Amino acid sequence: MVQVNDLQNFKLKALQWASSYNSACYLDSNGFDDPYTKFDTLIAIGSKAQIKASAGSAFSDLQNFRTDNPGWLCGFFGYDLKNEVEKLSSQNFDGLDFPDLYFFAPVHLIIIKGNQAEIMSDDPQHVLSRIDEQELITYDNQPSTHLKSRFTKQEYVDAVTAIQEHITRGDIYVTNFCQEFYADDVHIDPFSVFTQLNTVSPNPFSTFFKWNNNYILGASPERFLAKRRRKLISQPIKGTAKRHDDLEADELVKQELRNHPKELQENVMIVDLVRNDLTKSAKQGTVATEELFGIHSFRQVHQMISTVVCELQEHLPPVQAIKNSFPMGSMTGAPKISAMQLMEQYERSKRGIYSGAVGYFSPDDDFDFNVVIRSLLYNADKGYISFHAGSAITYHANAEKEYEECLLKAKAVLEVLGG
Repeated sequence: MVQVNDLQNFKLKALQWASSYNSACYLDSNGFDDPYTKFDTLIAIGSKAQIKASAGSAFSDLQNFRTDNPGWLCGFFGYDLKNEVEKLSSQNFDGLDFPDLYFFAPVHLIIIKGNQAEIMSDDPQHVLSRIDEQELITYDNQPSTHLKSRFTKQEYVDAVTAIQEHITRGDIYVTNFCQEFYADDVHIDPFSVFTQLNTVSPNPFSTFFKWNNNYILGASPERFLAKRRRKLISQPIKGTAKRHDDLEADELVKQELRNHPKELQENVMIVDLVRNDLTKSAKQGTVATEELFGIHSFRQVHQMISTVVCELQEHLPPVQAIKNSFPMGSMTGAPKISAMQLMEQYERSKRGIYSGAVGYFSPDDDFDFNVVIRSLLYNADKGYISFHAGSAITYHANAEKEYEECLLKAKAVLEVLGG
């Protein structure tokens, strides 16, 4: 254990050093109080073994890789692994070309709790020296990046109206309809953009992930699925309200969210879906809703979050438990398969890593994965930047308000990019 005196400076230097490797993962809880978090910050650096896979046999390939590498693993699941879990397909445009699944066993790992850093490496002193010698580089004068949308506002409104006709017919009850904001021929410094994003919008599942020249720069507030001993925990988010500087107005908005019929309806539908997903992995009779309609506040927004838990079946591999709940219900809709099929028709780009998950497996076979939302995805070789935002569409949804909610969710990323 190493005592860290200037924690923020240490984390920035460690991240800058990590980002020089082809494989790096930085997970930061940003000080949020969470009973299920194992650490404040994890930094995984370099790869001694890795797996890249596409939908088809990705989960079984990962299970084999996990058997061969039982220590720490960091990586991501792309949304289009849905095509392996169910009989689905994805034909929409993909400007990023990320793999559906990527995991690596790190050469060096740093776990920070409070002001203590544990360094797991063959040469911890070398790691400390490399971090200490870093001179932080800032890019204060990066040119503004203006993201374009795949939809005009009117096209988005028309699509929502069409989706609501499916709801009226009973094809689905609720869905998550997403739009992509993107830019071509753009060059950014991912380290600088992430540190700005994490300052503007610090969230409990913030992520800097690098695989070769591909980056996930995330400010996610949502947990997809965690395992703690025999317990599985899922915390779907459904329900969003804008923060206000005025304390009285902010509290009023918070109370309105807590009692808003549409937001409550969205949340409880997804809770039911998550409960159903967890039954596939649960010891019979153990699925429970630990918290329903909890209101949690973040820098940009208030969110309605519920917590669903269960006891894991004996001998069920952790990778299988993830597959049983993937993709997360908060990003699909209900019924799950019908909602996913319909969104492939109405959305104009592949979600890829968006609506997927980033996280880790630990040596005790616990794991923790976020939901990739509020995240900027960047392919540096192609100069392609992508940011998706979505909102829940129900029978009672107002298309214009849902469009504004997408822009609210995009606010932090747009601010960092200068758009």
